[in-house]
Amino acid sequence: MNVEKVYARLFDWVLTYGPKILLGIIILIAGLWIIKLLLKWAQSGLHQKRVDPSVKPFLLSLIGVALRVLLFLGVMQIIGIQMTLFAAIIGAFGVAAGLALSGTLQNFASGILILLLKPFKVGDNIVTQGQEGTVSSIQIFYTLITTFDNTAVIVPNSKLSNEIIINISRVGNRRLDLELKFAYGVDITEVRAIINKAIDKSTGILESPERRIGVTLIELDGYKVKVNVWVNAHGYEDTRLALQQTIVEDLMASGVKLPGL
Repeated sequence: MNVEKVYARLFDWVLTYGPKILLGIIILIAGLWIIKLLLKWAQSGLHQKRVDPSVKPFLLSLIGVALRVLLFLGVMQIIGIQMTLFAAIIGAFGVAAGLALSGTLQNFASGILILLLKPFKVGDNIVTQGQEGTVSSIQIFYTLITTFDNTAVIVPNSKLSNEIIINISRVGNRRLDLELKFAYGVDITEVRAIINKAIDKSTGILESPERRIGVTLIELDGYKVKVNVWVNAHGYEDTRLALQQTIVEDLMASGVKLPGL
């Protein structure tokens, strides 16, 4: 008698939930197939938009996980499983994790924005957080900068996305400014000629935009001459040092007395 009741209840359960379970399985299989197609389309779209290769796998993985979670929740709802308690547990866990990892999540979001918007890229020379150097690596949570004295500086991405960044090399060239002081007994015409010759024989100086040489300040004991030339952003410091040395050597060779000599 008990066996007949069990069979009867089992039969009723199958009639009640069997179609829902079957429908859920069909939707699950079809949904996984559709997600696979969507991920292929997303991969093609990211390739066409030339998204940074380092962020493509992460974005595809994130999209795939999000779609599968939504599909799983939808299937559970169709089958008839109550999601109230399950959703409450997930919500509580999400709030706790968000509070505990707020700084890390901020760096994570900032890393995604940097990789997508590209305010700088690997190889650029930038100035940020009081540090100047070359971007060696852009990670999800931090960016590695190698300074010109070969020091590795690790900067959290949130600092780079929320504060000012000076990208020195993005335009491609930089203006090099030099300032020299001369006594009034030194002929400015001769000084200009010597500096022009020094620039002409220096390497790394761009022909355009044009150079500028002129008096910028008149003082009681002499005047100051400013030199503006344009150079490639990469190699700026090497060009600056070499040009300064050439100008000083040519001035001394021409008998022009420098201050203090």
